[in-house]
Amino acid sequence: MKTRKKWTRTRTTHQKERESILRIGPKDLSSLSLAYRLTDKASSVGFDWPDVKGILKKLDEEMRELREALSLQKRNRIREEIGDLLFVIVNIARFLKIDPEAALRRTIEKFTFRFQYIERSLQKKGKALHESNLLEMDRLWGEAKKRKR
Repeated sequence: MKTRKKWTRTRTTHQKERESILRIGPKDLSSLSLAYRLTDKASSVGFDWPDVKGILKKLDEEMRELREALSLQKRNRIREEIGDLLFVIVNIARFLKIDPEAALRRTIEKFTFRFQYIERSLQKKGKALHESNLLEMDRLWGEAKKRKR
């Protein structure tokens, strides 16, 4: 019995050493929340930039890589670079203690308000969206921006 307990204890300790700190609880987290938690966990053991300038440099690097992928028209590479950009942006949010889900939700609300302003404005003129053009919609977008920030 004593030998078995010792083996169990050793095995448990060994297993804990092999577990990654990146193990995250719920599997149904949004990608933004998961990225936030992963970078937070890595940061907790010192894997982090000393200031936001380093992360912003990384953002510039990822933008260059996306431009390169776009010029090569490599769809898989473009998808990968967009993922990298999103991950870096979430990491910037984490570093600045901003919830990326809440930030994106606020932007979605602003976008929705502004686009619906365009729809209503065109409707008042008796026009449908498809009867408008980008120039007109952009002008209305600017009006909407001035109305609500």
